[in-house]
Amino acid sequence: MKLLLLSNSTNPGEPYLFWPGTEIQVFLGNNPVNALFIPYAAVTFSYNEYETKVETRFSELGHHVTSIHHAEDPVKAVEEAQAIVVGGGNTWQLVRQMHDLGIMEPIRKKVLEGTPYIGWSAGSNVACPTLRTTNDMPITDPHGFDTLNLIPFQINPHYLDAHLVGFGGETREVRIKEFIEINPDIYVVGLRESTLFLLENGQLKLIGSRSARLFKKGLQQRDLHSIDDLRFLLE
Repeated sequence: MKLLLLSNSTNPGEPYLFWPGTEIQVFLGNNPVNALFIPYAAVTFSYNEYETKVETRFSELGHHVTSIHHAEDPVKAVEEAQAIVVGGGNTWQLVRQMHDLGIMEPIRKKVLEGTPYIGWSAGSNVACPTLRTTNDMPITDPHGFDTLNLIPFQINPHYLDAHLVGFGGETREVRIKEFIEINPDIYVVGLRESTLFLLENGQLKLIGSRSARLFKKGLQQRDLHSIDDLRFLLE
């Protein structure tokens, strides 16, 4: 498999998909690729708008995207894809649409066969076994929590350590601890902004300017760094 799983698309003050641009370019290679774009995490803006936004950036990197929402046969579009790109937004809506269109299993099969996969935020969530470590409000019934199961651990994108003064609700850390209490055998990685996972040639690497936070029931939580051996996450 070839996976590029980003925490976020954009940092404050930067252009869209600026920070991971080099990683996307290298990941897709020197020859132009026309990737199949999955825009279904979009809720408050149109799929056409989303496609244009992503295509504008990908074309700057020497590649292109075409959104699956134009396809008469979505499953066939997946089967013929050179690469698959899944954008961020609301994970619940994304999973609902993927199930409604019957593309969850075809995407999984295609990626397991070696087709490159890029996802950010919700697009990284759906690469996990389930959507249950998303931060998003459940605005729709996703027809089940199971997702692509391309990796055996869970990602929590946009992970924050912040404990805001005057905030009485649960922190991100508390929510993840609730998850591992109910799911003690599953690793969860809090993926901070400007970081990503690269899985290629059976090797998992953390890339970016920050560490990631590792959670598992019974283990002391700790930070993961780019120099760490992450093979244990794939076991």
